[in-house]
Amino acid sequence: MKYLCLSAFLLLTLAAAPIETPEPDERIAVWPDRPLLDQSDDEVSYKNIIRITKVKRPAIEFYKSKNAKPNAPAVVIFPGGGYNVLAYDLEGTEIAEWLNSIGIHAVVVKYTVPGNQREAALKDAQRAMGIVRSKAKDWGINPEQIGVLGFSAGGHLAANLSTNYQKRNYEAIDAADKLSCRPDFTVLIYPAYIYEKEDKRKSAPEIKVTAQTPPAFIVQTLDDRRLVDSAFNYTRDLKDAEVDGELHLYAKGGHGYGLRPSENPISGWPKLCGDWLKRTTGN
Repeated sequence: MKYLCLSAFLLLTLAAAPIETPEPDERIAVWPDRPLLDQSDDEVSYKNIIRITKVKRPAIEFYKSKNAKPNAPAVVIFPGGGYNVLAYDLEGTEIAEWLNSIGIHAVVVKYTVPGNQREAALKDAQRAMGIVRSKAKDWGINPEQIGVLGFSAGGHLAANLSTNYQKRNYEAIDAADKLSCRPDFTVLIYPAYIYEKEDKRKSAPEIKVTAQTPPAFIVQTLDDRRLVDSAFNYTRDLKDAEVDGELHLYAKGGHGYGLRPSENPISGWPKLCGDWLKRTTGN
């Protein structure tokens, strides 16, 4: 019995052990009245994924690509988690490392959670995009090639920003808020909530695609049955607005796989996305 208890304790300890992630080149508070602390006060849980369960001080974390050409593109990443947690490594830092490996700078956004605070998250996203543009020269980024990439709820946030950039949803604070928060391109990986509750074949009312909406790359599986209409709706809206879009639809793969490999063909999406990013940015 003693050995069983010890084994169980060790397993629990391992399951809860912190997961190492790369250190960003720069970390910036999204809101000046909520400055970052010397030690983060994010509330975090561990298992096989780092889950940030509470963000009190939204932040952007810049990861500079060592392989990037001068004036290279950048991608602003919104991890998913149902607007209640952030899958910080699976859909954040691991994506930044991949983008860096193909010569693209990356920014991970820690936006407001928990509590399904979608309006607060959109404000975080608008503000984050302006800050990244304001830093473009310092960070070696082409200010006209800054896109967004979102997973699940982060996909909804990326689509929300891509269709709600004309006016900030908050009073301007500084020069960063005078810069455009329109993404130059959009990547949606198993996006969520881009549908009406009563009729999933209709887009959510806040997602209003127009001819000025940025081009998009979308990945989805049919067995992600609860959320699959999000990808269909956004693709159809792009088609109707005559905006370039590329939908990659697979039979199996479920939801929440990030970049992590599986036996399903869906695991090949990063190569397709990387090729699309090169075509779209000319990088």
